[in-house]
Amino acid sequence: MQRLRIAIRGAVQGVGFRPFVYRLATELSLRGWVNNSPQGVFIEVEGAKETLDEFLLRLEGEKPSLSFIQSLEYSLLEPQGYDAFEIRRSDDAGERSAVIMPDIATCPQCRDELLDPRDRRHRYPFTNCTLCGPRFSIVRALPYDRANTTMRSFAMCPRCRREYEDPKDRRFHAQPDACGVCGPRLALWDERGNTLATDDDALRHAAAALTRGLVVALKGLGGFQLLVDARNDEAVRRLRERKRREEKPLAVMFPDLASLKRYARVSPLEERLLMSPESPIVLLERLSNSALAPSVAPGNPYVGSVLPYTPLHHLLMRELGFPVVATSGNLHDEPIVTDETEAVETIAGIADRFLVHDRPIERHVDDSVARVQLGREMVMRRARGYAPLPIVVRRTLPPLLAVGGHLKNTVAVSRGNEVILSQHIGDLETAKALFAFRKVIADLLSLYEVTPLAVAHDAHPDYLSTQWARSAPYPAIAVQHHHAHLAACMAENDLEGEVLGVTWDGAGYGDDATLWGGEFLLGDASGYRRVAHVRPFRLPGGEAAIKEPRRTALGLLHEMGADFGLLPPPSDAEPLSEQDLGLLSQMLAKGVNSPVTTSAGRLFDGVAALLGIRSVCSFEGQAAMMVEFRAERGVDDRYEFALRQSEPLVLDWEPLFRAIVRDRDAGVPAGVICARFHNTLADAIVEVAKRTGASRVALTGGVFQNRYLTERAFHRLEGEGFRPFTHQRVPPNDGGIALGQVLVAAARIDKGCA
Repeated sequence: MQRLRIAIRGAVQGVGFRPFVYRLATELSLRGWVNNSPQGVFIEVEGAKETLDEFLLRLEGEKPSLSFIQSLEYSLLEPQGYDAFEIRRSDDAGERSAVIMPDIATCPQCRDELLDPRDRRHRYPFTNCTLCGPRFSIVRALPYDRANTTMRSFAMCPRCRREYEDPKDRRFHAQPDACGVCGPRLALWDERGNTLATDDDALRHAAAALTRGLVVALKGLGGFQLLVDARNDEAVRRLRERKRREEKPLAVMFPDLASLKRYARVSPLEERLLMSPESPIVLLERLSNSALAPSVAPGNPYVGSVLPYTPLHHLLMRELGFPVVATSGNLHDEPIVTDETEAVETIAGIADRFLVHDRPIERHVDDSVARVQLGREMVMRRARGYAPLPIVVRRTLPPLLAVGGHLKNTVAVSRGNEVILSQHIGDLETAKALFAFRKVIADLLSLYEVTPLAVAHDAHPDYLSTQWARSAPYPAIAVQHHHAHLAACMAENDLEGEVLGVTWDGAGYGDDATLWGGEFLLGDASGYRRVAHVRPFRLPGGEAAIKEPRRTALGLLHEMGADFGLLPPPSDAEPLSEQDLGLLSQMLAKGVNSPVTTSAGRLFDGVAALLGIRSVCSFEGQAAMMVEFRAERGVDDRYEFALRQSEPLVLDWEPLFRAIVRDRDAGVPAGVICARFHNTLADAIVEVAKRTGASRVALTGGVFQNRYLTERAFHRLEGEGFRPFTHQRVPPNDGGIALGQVLVAAARIDKGCA
């Protein structure tokens, strides 16, 4: 007889790991115990050596599908003489290192019970088990036990308690377990918070309201969602007006996969993503005969599609039988609302009805957004289903806090060889967004018991995240924006050594105090050389130019020495007056309120304005998206570009833009021009890679959310013998830079440069 002691770290809490261990140990007639601790799962088993070997092998080979083991350490010891195998009370002592699981979509077994009239949980909207349900949104502390969740106020009824304590039951130690007798309950409120119905009647009345074209605010897993009939254009436009969201695409929830396929094309990989435990919003190509309201995604060939991922969604969508808009329950530029009382105060002017429940939400968690490109999944917004799973890196990191950027903000903490990237917070444009940012920081530091050695922040002095970092009680380390992008992509792809980072986005504060954004950086987390960049130009009006692509076009024309008359009359706004044009010309000539930029993202804006595609934007990135969507597939030629031999190299876009104007004036279709524009940028990336001699190329930054450009550049690089890398689980946009900030700050500390 011997005793086997095992310490497991990874995603092993909230996924049925202890019940799995119990069943395996009892099947093999082993004695001992298993428990949760803040560091992971600990096991001791006693038995014959050959049986212990079998236990160890099956432990890794048969573990629950949602779990993953980051480390498993074991040792053989003298036996203690245990009488039986048991699940012991969780240990809450010691440093926090366990992985907290994200919220997980309803599993098939729970869905079947939900819809089975013979089951005691028939139509119970908070059904869950060890394989699915709320996790991150309800956890208050580690270890993951009911007492440390927002379910602690719901005492289990005798039947739920029997399930919870039965090793053979799927709900054995399922912390959020509940039923209609003892668990959370639904209510339907009017716009003033008065109760109109409860329980199943509340759900049916909410469905009836949606059928009539009303807007319903639903308290979901990580916050409120605003729902409206996605086929009713008048209702969708009413929601847009109330929410002050003019044209930005709205996500749509479909009753099931079969109904979704009547509205959009779904590849096998996209189907896998839609049906996965993460269940993100997936960008799908809309069918031409789609009956969705035009106002759902004006001018956009894609529809952000999601399937029901909670029992409440399953029941509601089954009741409706038609798709609904499912967008974040918040005001413009504010974080998603999580509390029903706050919802009535905040979004009562938007929603006509409130479908609420009494299970508290500990932290806001938006829906994640993903798309398939290059035959792989790419997360564009990392939240429900993905956060806060850690990114594991090769080296041991000091405890650090990174506070991200200004747009699409996320924050991160490091612990050992892990970086925990927070859920999506959003743009830090309002007081409520800044409050949410501070709350997420406090939450991560408390949850993981991290005391930072330093705080890493963006180099831009005006970002609110930078200002917070400089006022925090920790040493502050500034990290150049595009260096953080490069380090994030390298960390996600487990790369060491020098890599050429093609870091293209809208803008980031450069080392020379100009706005970088079309950068080629050769290096790693410890440092970089700027080996090439896009030719600089001015943005008349600064921030105003980001919202008005026509201003960017004027900045490009000014840099070229070309006539402003080449800018066509806009179709989406009032034309600029002669007085306005004169003023903008003077601003450019004198450099007044016209910052210099190398932004690749702004080049897309310039093309949009010069082709008459978009002159004024209603949301960030709109013009660039429209240029991508307009690009005609099957066009293989490109325009000329110049690569100036200097230190660093300068990618001169002037030959490209002169060719675009010539083709436009010659009547070449805009779709062909947009395709040639993309092809030219992809070839320019390859040419810079050849000049620098780098063998590995990382494509990172918000521009590489563009599927056409990313796939074209990736395949061209591969064809020329390079090894290209892109993002998958970490967003290429600013939602991923907190990860890079951690790696850069750690490297600085190692070198004694912090």
